[in-house]
Amino acid sequence: MITIEVKINKEIRNYKESLFFGLNLRQLLFSILAVAAAVAVYFSLRAAFGSVGDLGGWLCVLAAFPFALCGFFQYNGLTFEQFVVTYIRSELLCPKHLVFKADNLYAKCLANSSIKEALKID
Repeated sequence: MITIEVKINKEIRNYKESLFFGLNLRQLLFSILAVAAAVAVYFSLRAAFGSVGDLGGWLCVLAAFPFALCGFFQYNGLTFEQFVVTYIRSELLCPKHLVFKADNLYAKCLANSSIKEALKID
């Protein structure tokens, strides 16, 4: 008898469909944009200065970084753009300072009861 075993994630909401090399469509598009930005910076520096040394490599990485960040960043299920909008909205547009105040219901109930006098030991 042949059995077929299908593996699924324990949490089905964490499933991501991969398109190419394990990347989803968003990651693939932003990876292509990152490579294109790095190549454009490399060839523009080479045309301007002739030889591109270590500084040119770092500039290529710096040019590709924002695209890579947009493609691969995820925080609590939010993409980079959603995270930035949420951060601006919560910290700059509508900041709220929450203050914790303890409320002891037992002490309030005990203050108005006759048990308080029975518990006094003098």
